[in-house]
Amino acid sequence: MANKLTLAGVHAAYGAVRVIDDVSLNIGAGETVVLLGTNGNGKSTLIKCIMGMVRPNAGSIIAEIDGVNHDLVGRTTEQIVDLGIALVPEGRRLFPKLTVEENLLLGAFRRTARAELARNLEVCFETFPRLAERRSQLAGSMSGGEQQMLALGRALMLAPKILLVDEPSVGLAPILVSRTIEAIAHMKERYKLTVLMAEQNFTQAIRIADRGYVIVHGKIAFEGGSAEALNNNDLIKKFYLGL
Repeated sequence: MANKLTLAGVHAAYGAVRVIDDVSLNIGAGETVVLLGTNGNGKSTLIKCIMGMVRPNAGSIIAEIDGVNHDLVGRTTEQIVDLGIALVPEGRRLFPKLTVEENLLLGAFRRTARAELARNLEVCFETFPRLAERRSQLAGSMSGGEQQMLALGRALMLAPKILLVDEPSVGLAPILVSRTIEAIAHMKERYKLTVLMAEQNFTQAIRIADRGYVIVHGKIAFEGGSAEALNNNDLIKKFYLGL
């Protein structure tokens, strides 16, 4: 059944500082939509609004999960996660002194995920064989690429319907960025996920995006109906391609 995300007229601020200004976007069932923007333009804040970590001053955020609409504004982060919306946060936010397997088990927060914990762990190790090899290793001793893989695996342990990924390329070497983007595409296709990815690495993000938005100073400056439309946009050429 359909798993969609719709934001309409969202405003958000930190105190008197407005960060998100009248943002509307739509992520259709089974799509990978990219939210492009350089640092400080509101990408992460918008992701936090969806996850209940920042409460919008105005606007609506509706998640359609298995064909049922849920208003996310006013819900706690725990309630939003329990609906089947998973976040891979910027900077990974792992527990460095816990093992790979312990970090993964902590990802199975949702009630339905806890009921299928053993199967989800098997699915995770099948998707990311390296994690199976390192299951007893402390997360903090892994490379940056392996830690990003673990963060993705932890989200997969939730058995999500909608996946939010915030800045997956941060702190990674180019080859590891490429592998991370490929892993997100693989997860999306294999588990029929709906994906919203906030990213500033245009070249990598466009490889897997069905379409996307450009956010500038908290406002949607451009909506590209396809990867080709994004690639040919003058704003993107200026900010991302140096043309």
